[in-house]
Amino acid sequence: MRDISVQAVSDLVRRLFLTANYEIGPDIESAVTHAMEAEPSPTGKSVLCQLCQNYQIAREEQMAICQDTGMAVLFMDVGQEVHFTGGDFEAAVQDGVRRAYADGYLRKSVVDDPVFDRKNTGDNTPAVLHLRIVPGDRVRILAVAKGFGSENMSAVKMCTPAEGEAGVRDFIIETARRAGPNPCPPMIIGVGVGGTFETAALMAKRMTARPLGTHHPDPRYAKIESDALAAINRLGIGPAGVGGKTTALAVHIASAPTHIAGMPVAVNICCHAARHAEGTL
Repeated sequence: MRDISVQAVSDLVRRLFLTANYEIGPDIESAVTHAMEAEPSPTGKSVLCQLCQNYQIAREEQMAICQDTGMAVLFMDVGQEVHFTGGDFEAAVQDGVRRAYADGYLRKSVVDDPVFDRKNTGDNTPAVLHLRIVPGDRVRILAVAKGFGSENMSAVKMCTPAEGEAGVRDFIIETARRAGPNPCPPMIIGVGVGGTFETAALMAKRMTARPLGTHHPDPRYAKIESDALAAINRLGIGPAGVGGKTTALAVHIASAPTHIAGMPVAVNICCHAARHAEGTL
């Protein structure tokens, strides 16, 4: 059994959300740079150039990549040989988020009630926590700062098994088409297929943080990824919705076993500012 202080967890959470909001991932920056070089639309090319400049300024000046600094979502893989010491684990995680958004002068965007009061909590908490118990004595944290211009364009469909491969692909493309310019393209599109209503959405959210340039290990799903991406980039929406062929940078699919009667499909859209960071204790 390995002891880990909850203060160490809190400190790591704080650091990850600062990093995620200030420093775009090298895979995303590289993809946007390559898209800029290949984009035939002069206006689209100009938008992509500005995005690259923005990434550089944010990194050098330690300023937020985007004014929407997101709702804090954490995927935490906790080793079964870990024993947390020094206080309440979840309270420590929330404190790490709270300190990151205060210390980093990041916008606080969380309201306490979704329908009625909608009063800002003032510190961007509570964060959303997803925990898995895994073998080992480490704690791995993926911190995602999820903006809602793109989140609002996401969708879930309870497809029938008869819809098959075409049903999955068409739903991904149609969701991107309906989103149009609203999610600040170029988009990164996470997709979850299988499981249940909620696990499909959870897989889709994780897939927005999968490294660009990677593919589903099953070539059949990898083909859906590539076919859907090509079709989305033929829609003509383009960077920032101004037209062009760079509407999405990637389509990432995760799949899971499901019930004989169903085929849930969730599409979680993320903007070009796919803010996430990982760390391990």
